[in-house]
Amino acid sequence: MNPAEPAAVIGDDTVRLELLHVGAAVRRLDVRLADGTWRNVVLGHPDPADYRKNHGYLGASVGRFANRIDRARFVLDGRTYFLDTNEPPNILHGGAHGFGVIDWTLVGSGPTWAEFSLESAHGDQGFPGRLTAGARFEVVDGAVRITYTATTASPTVVNLTTHPYFNLDGEGSGTIEEHRLQVNAGAWTPTRDDGIPTGEIRDVTGSAADFRSPQPLGAARARAQAEGITRTDGFDHNFVVDGDGLREHCRLTGTSGLTLVLSSDQPGLQVYDGEHFVGEPGTSGRPYPRLAGLALEPQRFPDAPNQPGFPSSVLRPGETYTATTTWRFIGS
Repeated sequence: MNPAEPAAVIGDDTVRLELLHVGAAVRRLDVRLADGTWRNVVLGHPDPADYRKNHGYLGASVGRFANRIDRARFVLDGRTYFLDTNEPPNILHGGAHGFGVIDWTLVGSGPTWAEFSLESAHGDQGFPGRLTAGARFEVVDGAVRITYTATTASPTVVNLTTHPYFNLDGEGSGTIEEHRLQVNAGAWTPTRDDGIPTGEIRDVTGSAADFRSPQPLGAARARAQAEGITRTDGFDHNFVVDGDGLREHCRLTGTSGLTLVLSSDQPGLQVYDGEHFVGEPGTSGRPYPRLAGLALEPQRFPDAPNQPGFPSSVLRPGETYTATTTWRFIGS
């Protein structure tokens, strides 16, 4: 397969996606505006080959375990498993050769859908169990629906998610500091300086982590800095989303009024404000400044394999892991 060519381009008259084999990544997400023009609202690399290099996981399908696991190890059924340490001393997004930087197989596609699969061997990046994963992207009634599935030959842990960076004013248009974010979460999971949760589930009330009403991201970051709850000077935290099943997790609104409504059936939502961008060019050729896009990642909680108080991420033979997320765009 040629990494310079998209695996599929799907969509309808309201939204279009460009998908890559590497990382089963969303390289472009074009939304049709009220005036009939199209706007790409996700960040992407200008060279598709760059998706193999782990530069921020732009639009990638990450796993086998999204987010971080403490000291790159966990115990399952009395046995300790030692994982790839790619963010020493921890593991991030499944290791240096995790799902977000390797090729998935396109097993089928049509005008409005594409489906990928991936086989992960027992011991891949240290994880137990031969895993078969699937990623299905669909455009249904003007919304994007992403469904991940996985089965295993022996007990393991799984956490799959998509890692897009949204800028609703347009890819390469500047920062997301004036975007307004609402998250339907009454609690969040504080972390150590290295991003590993402490195990506490903390009420957001009265803190900068309270996004239950829409908050401008720049102002919320400044308040979080004053409270000393930031990581790398900004947000990179898991929110405990209220309710169960497929429900609205958050709304993000750009300065133009375009709003993303993100729904998922996952218990958590990672919010990361793109601190690492340093002026590298995007798909448009324009540079990405710090805070160029906001990553919104529905997920099982980070470090869940080591945190008995968190929802389980264990998958056993005979079970099927599923995770569904939808993106719907309204306004502007």
